[in-house]
Amino acid sequence: MPATASKDSAATDFDTGPPGAVTGAYPGPALRLAADLTVAEANAAARELVEADPRWLDDVRAWVAASSVAPGLRSVPVQAPRGAMVVEWAGVPLPGGATLLLGRDATLERQLRQTLTESRRRYKDLVEVSSDFAWETGPDGRFVFVTPKGALGYAPESLVGRDPRDLTVEEWDDLPLPFDTRRPVDQTELWLKRADGLPACVVASALPLYAPGGDWVGARGVCRDVTETVTRSAELARVRNREKLLAHIVHTLRNRLDAAEALAVAAAETARALGADGCRIYRAADGGALTLATEFAAGGPSELEDMDLGALLAQVAAVADPVPGVLGPLRVLACRTEHQQALNGAVLVWRGDDADPWDDEDRQLIGGVADHIGIAHAHLAYQERLRRLSERDGLTGLFNRRTFFERLDEQLTRPDAGPSALLYVDLDNFKAVNDLHGHQQGDMVLKAIGTLLTTGVRPGDLPGRLGGDEFVLWLGRTDEERAKVVAERLLAGIRELSHLSASPEKPLGLSIGIAVHRPGRGETVQELTDRADAAMYAAKARGKGNFAIAPEHIAPEHVPGPAGETTP
Repeated sequence: MPATASKDSAATDFDTGPPGAVTGAYPGPALRLAADLTVAEANAAARELVEADPRWLDDVRAWVAASSVAPGLRSVPVQAPRGAMVVEWAGVPLPGGATLLLGRDATLERQLRQTLTESRRRYKDLVEVSSDFAWETGPDGRFVFVTPKGALGYAPESLVGRDPRDLTVEEWDDLPLPFDTRRPVDQTELWLKRADGLPACVVASALPLYAPGGDWVGARGVCRDVTETVTRSAELARVRNREKLLAHIVHTLRNRLDAAEALAVAAAETARALGADGCRIYRAADGGALTLATEFAAGGPSELEDMDLGALLAQVAAVADPVPGVLGPLRVLACRTEHQQALNGAVLVWRGDDADPWDDEDRQLIGGVADHIGIAHAHLAYQERLRRLSERDGLTGLFNRRTFFERLDEQLTRPDAGPSALLYVDLDNFKAVNDLHGHQQGDMVLKAIGTLLTTGVRPGDLPGRLGGDEFVLWLGRTDEERAKVVAERLLAGIRELSHLSASPEKPLGLSIGIAVHRPGRGETVQELTDRADAAMYAAKARGKGNFAIAPEHIAPEHVPGPAGETTP
């Protein structure tokens, strides 16, 4: 047949053609191996390779020898003059067992393939070790791919085929999501649910996918879990806000010279800082009981006024941490205050039970406030101690001379003051006590007189020590008869101190002068004191151990002035 004759003729031409005719025409390296695997012919490119690195030829021969049929393709590394290269050989069997080998430079292709493989491997490794997870959704909006390691605690197989909206928190149900986006999304934040049900904040970037015809066929993107970062940032913001509020309260406490006023302002600021309806600040008395120092109530009287807080305050005083509780319709939160690890008060805030419960931020804030209120309590106690030292007699605890007369002057200038009385008291035979028994027993006598003067006095009465063995007692709103009753009580009280006398011959006693003051007559403090002092000496002159009443104060008579006028 003609076709067969033509094929045989071509083969015959090749076998009988000039040596190197086929290999010489090939643009790349080419050679022909005889049946015994010797090189029958080779073009210049092949000879150049053999001369540069003959080792590859043995590799090719072994490959051809091992091929039972057409050898096919084989890539062989060659160390050429221009550097390492890869030659891909195609083996073609020839009649008589010979083999035609045609090569091409596959170095660039191999390098590109290797680079692509490494790039894919690198991308896969980075995705797997990073906190990001890659995903892709299909035309129905469901996941068709998720990073092999899964996401948010879910295994990848549990996410593939699932609607991403199943993972959103309730607040995001109706909001647009990157998983079905129709436009590029870059670094958008959203909240999803972890496999354990806890919320997770993720930042997503995504690209929409479109078919050649323009139809949307899904989206592809990555999400990064930033929950820890967001939580840390929120905590830092809360800490800064707490520090800002505390700094404001501390500034308030430090800038008020009067500690009691500072506590009142701090109570108002604390209530505002905690979003409370009110705030109470307590101080610890000498026995440890908590007593109300100041209170702030927004919008009217305190809702705690008629409530029994004893059990709650006892619990607060016993523990270091803030104590939340419920009292009727109120949510309360209280914390003890202390200075140098000793209880000195408490802070209590409240709000309606329809408000949010107290959280950790509230507890930390009231704890910080309590620390500074504790310092303020200590400062107030120090101020009171200084005031007491400046106002009181150090031995008896009575008002000292300066403070007594300051207070007395205030009493005389009050417009609503009625008749009152000043008792001027002098100890009888006190010098003999010091002379015979020493000043220690003398001090005991003075302390006992201080107790005697303060026993049974009313708020507003002023007991004082002028110095030495001289004492005074101001009785507000007291007439002459009431003043006599008090004087009799004092005389009876001194008789019970007879055991402190120097001797039976010189018993302790009191000489008391009583001056009744009537407002509106212009009598000064000095004039009133002089009348009482004179009455005391009159009592002492009558034999000691009794009292005397001073004559009424008489205003100076007016004398006639020019033209019938009168002048005092």
